Amino acid sequence: MFPRGIIYNRKRHSLRGSVNLHATRKQMLFFNFIRGAGAGLIGFAVISVMFMYWPIIKEEVRYKTSAPQNVIDTTDAENISLVQKQAASLGLNPAFAVYIPKIGAKANITPNVDANNETQYREALSQGVAHAAGTYFPGQGKTIYLFAHSTDAPWNVARYNAVFYLLKDMSIGDKITVFFADKIYNYRVIARQITAANDTSWLSGGSAERLVLQTCYPPGTTQKRLLIIAEPSS
Repeated sequence: MFPRGIIYNRKRHSLRGSVNLHATRKQMLFFNFIRGAGAGLIGFAVISVMFMYWPIIKEEVRYKTSAPQNVIDTTDAENISLVQKQAASLGLNPAFAVYIPKIGAKANITPNVDANNETQYREALSQGVAHAAGTYFPGQGKTIYLFAHSTDAPWNVARYNAVFYLLKDMSIGDKITVFFADKIYNYRVIARQITAANDTSWLSGGSAERLVLQTCYPPGTTQKRLLIIAEPSS
C-alpha cells in the first residue's frame, strides 16, 4: 500500500482528484523494517508477560474450576499407612507437608529455616514452604509458623510465590491440613491479618496451639505480610 495525496487547487480547477505517491525503495525498506520490528516487540512483550504470570494464571484457573480433594478425618489420622497413602496421593511427603483444599495449595515443608538467613530460606523456598526456626511443630501446643517467599517483583511472585499466592482467597472456617511425622493435623482458619513487614510478634509461642501461614502482600511487593491464623479442629 502506498500513501495517497489529494490534488486540489481551487484557483486552477473546480474538481478534486487523487494520485498514488510511490515511495522510494529505501523508504519502503525502512517502513517495512519499522513495522516488522514493532510487531516483533509487541509479540515479545506478550510472550514475556505470559511467561512471568503463567503460574499465577494457572493457579487462578485451577482454583475456579477444580474441586478440592478430601483428606482423611482426624479419627483416622494416626493410622500410619492411611496417612502415607493420603500424602502419596497428593504428591506430598508425610514427614512434613501442608495441604489447603480450598485453594489446592500443597507443598512439602523444610523444617527449622532461619527467616533471617536469606541464603537458607531461598534454598528452602525453591523446594516448597519453610517452617520458621524457633517455632513449634504440630501437636506441641504452640505456634507453628510457615512462610512462603518474600518477593519484591511480579516475576518473582510467578517463580517463587505461587504455592501461597491464593492465600488471599482464604476465609474464616477454611480447612488446612498439615502432615507431620506420619500423622495428620487438621486446622480451621480463625483470622486473617495484614501486618507490617517487620512485625515478628506472631512468631512467639502463645498459650495454645495455632498455625500461622505467611506470604507477602500485596503479591509482588515487600510492603506488608498477609497472615492466615488457624487453630486445631475439634
